[in-house]
This record gives sequence, structure tokens and C-alpha cells, in this order.
Amino acid sequence: MTPPIPVKILVAGGFGVGKTTTVGSISEIAPLTTEAEMTTAGIGVDDPGQRSGKTTTTVAMDFGCVTIDRSLKLYLFGTPGQTRFGFMWDDLARGALGALVVVDSARLDDCYPAIDFFERSGLPFVVGVNAFDGRLAHDLGAIRWALAIGEHVPLVQFDARDRLSVRDALLVVLDRALDRATREKRA
Repeated sequence: MTPPIPVKILVAGGFGVGKTTTVGSISEIAPLTTEAEMTTAGIGVDDPGQRSGKTTTTVAMDFGCVTIDRSLKLYLFGTPGQTRFGFMWDDLARGALGALVVVDSARLDDCYPAIDFFERSGLPFVVGVNAFDGRLAHDLGAIRWALAIGEHVPLVQFDARDRLSVRDALLVVLDRALDRATREKRA
């Protein structure tokens, strides 16, 4: 039997939007996390939002994996969300097929650096709006407009805590990456 094809996918976004939760909720292995306790030095620098009870932060990356079927295995790399760790994104993106940019609809400003990064890099990406408490602060049309992303960028609502919801968002990333690869092959 042929082993599954390994596919690298990034899970990116701003600080406290649910990247670690996204990786952890679908990974079939205990996810590797590089969480560190937030300290008083981060006050005013790291703002997880008013609704958050967040006490840790990713300082390098998260890693998990999930087998899609016998032919495909996703290796998920969660990026750190703070701007000061942005220098790592180029290395984490190397070899990736696509990305899921996780967004908190109540804190849209936090996702602009991630969207800008993937637009500049040319890596196919999907914007996944994490439905905190099952709700969005704005509807998807208003979010698309506020983020200034074109119709060619898929925008999906998902729940980072729900395995099936995360699976569906990742399948959109795979579809986007496959679509791009098919177009490039024809060209």
C-alpha cells in the first residue's frame, strides 16, 4: 500500500483568534504546541480581546496532523499571532500548499497582517471566520468588505472547537490549492 501524500497547510491569523484551538481540535496526534505563559511584560502588547480568558501564547508554532484519506495526510503548522514573531512566517510558509487565515469577527484589525502576508506571498489562502460562542460580530458580506478581499478568496464561517467544522474549512483550503495547481498546469 502506498503511503499518503504529505501536504503542509498553515493555520495563521492574529493573536488569540483560535489557531492553536483549530490545530488541536482536528489533529489525530497530541498537537505539539509552543505555548508560554503570558506575563505582565505583554500587557499593552498582546491583547487577546475582552472575551478571552487566554493566559498563554504561541511563541514558535503549533503542529498537528490529520489523515484525509488513504492518499492524503495534512500536516498543520499554526503560526504565532503576534507581530514580533512575524519573522518566522516565511520559514513556516516554505513548502506549504495553502493556508487557513483564522479571523475573529469582533477584532478584524488583528488579521490584516496575515491576509497581507498571503496576498504578497501568492500562497493560496482561505479566510476562516471563527464563530466565538457560535456567533459572528458581523455577517460574512460585511467581513469580506472590511477585509477588502476579492471574491476569488473563499470566506467561510467555522468553529475552531469543532472537529468537523475545522475539517470543512481545511477542505476549502485544499480545494483552493488544487484549483490553483490545476490552472497553473494548464498554463
